[in-house]
Amino acid sequence: MVSGFVLFGGLVYSSFRPLVRAEAMVVIGDRVAYVGDESRALRIADTLGLEMVDIRGKVVMPGFIDAHAHLDSIGINLSTLDLRGIGSIEELKSRLKDYVKSVRTNWVVGRGWDQELFRERRWPSKRDIDDVVSDRPAILIRICGHAAVLNTKALELTGLLNSKDKDVIRDERGDATGIIVERALDRVEEMIRDSYTVNDYRDFMINAMKYAASLGVTTMGFVSVDLRSLQSLIMIERELGKLPIRVRAYLSPFDHGIDVIELLRQLGIKAGFGSQYLKINGIKIIADGSLGARTAWLSKPYSDDPGNSGRPNYGFDELMGIARRSDETGLQLAIHGIGDRMIETILEIYGKVSNAPSLRHRIEHASVLREDLIRRIKELNIALTVQPHFIISDWWVVNRVGVDRARYVYPFRTLIENGIMLGFSTDAPVEPLNPWETVYAAVARGKYENIELYKYTESERVSVTDALHYYTYGSAYLLHEEHELGKLEPGYLADFIIIDKDPLSIDDKELRNIKVIETYIGGQRIYS
Repeated sequence: MVSGFVLFGGLVYSSFRPLVRAEAMVVIGDRVAYVGDESRALRIADTLGLEMVDIRGKVVMPGFIDAHAHLDSIGINLSTLDLRGIGSIEELKSRLKDYVKSVRTNWVVGRGWDQELFRERRWPSKRDIDDVVSDRPAILIRICGHAAVLNTKALELTGLLNSKDKDVIRDERGDATGIIVERALDRVEEMIRDSYTVNDYRDFMINAMKYAASLGVTTMGFVSVDLRSLQSLIMIERELGKLPIRVRAYLSPFDHGIDVIELLRQLGIKAGFGSQYLKINGIKIIADGSLGARTAWLSKPYSDDPGNSGRPNYGFDELMGIARRSDETGLQLAIHGIGDRMIETILEIYGKVSNAPSLRHRIEHASVLREDLIRRIKELNIALTVQPHFIISDWWVVNRVGVDRARYVYPFRTLIENGIMLGFSTDAPVEPLNPWETVYAAVARGKYENIELYKYTESERVSVTDALHYYTYGSAYLLHEEHELGKLEPGYLADFIIIDKDPLSIDDKELRNIKVIETYIGGQRIYS
């Protein structure tokens, strides 16, 4: 008996570019065997003795491929304090007060606040957090992940209270405010992660992957992967036989003093090493900061902070060295670049390394793109991993960069028209992992939220078909998987979702309300 089934009685999208609609799909084993006419699909099923599944008017499409997300942080966030959308420091303190009553971990951890939303019109401070929790170290991370506020206990424990580190923000008296950014935050997060066991990480990873599957994400580009996270994924795959979703790992270049690139070189590991479910693809480098924290490196100062242009996290020679070693080892580079000056530097580096076209080196975020940078991206054939939901979360961005530079911010339609390959993603937990929120943001571009950027960049809206194409096939291309994933054509892996509405026949305001009914990976249902 052949193992497989046919889906009929609804609508199947096998591809979004070109747009291909079908009446039915036949799956045999872990692959798509046929997509097309319902009567022929049923004949195939009858001949082979396949199960026949009537989807009763529902819609089938390829599973979403999130090209850039933080699987470990998603898992951790599912068990920590969620501070998204809070409107004041007083509300932050109230949420924190309720949370510390129940949490028993050594560190108190929360994430998601944005000072731009606060009625007090200021950043939170160590004193705010001390008012609520002073006996345990506490860290509340800004939504962007590039800044955080610590209480005094955490500043003392980490040695940052009296540190001269430039990433520890101080007031006019020279006292630490509690706010830390970039590398100081990286070190604190490393300390917190060190307090978790491998079994803790196993639980974080499994919970995050199951959560992703429930939202229709079948493959994830997991970025900034440390060795403990990789160890946890290997342990889960060995234990379960396969991961709940497909994961493509982009490792951090250094981890607890270990030169990860050199380690991979000595082991002979290159891009694509691993199984169908877990592969090591490359190296992720965070080269600058965020617009929200005003640490992204711009070519001209911030419009709302004229003395500040942001800064790089690495000197040119250091960044060039990491990139060259990764390239020569056969590892795909994914370099975080948000400010236009940083993107210019990354492009200079990609122009100097020898394997950029074949390894498909990427730029992550590419938020502020001048016209000359877009031309250079096209010349070098560099792919971009973008996060459309930033448009909504970064509702203040015109204040940051000014009206003159607003047209440079998230120019998705221009990139598409220039033939630049994009992969859509969320940077979760920075943005919601739910793909339909991202599709909605790309299509509506803040129109219904009265986002100021919409006024200057309405022409950068993308169509629903384009949004779905770059969230499926586009992301698969960035992961070197375009011949296996991202479409539902014969021979492709049967990674698909069943949804309750046709995204191409509803109002754009309704896109974010689409529900995932079932998720399949390799022809097996993993969520219902």
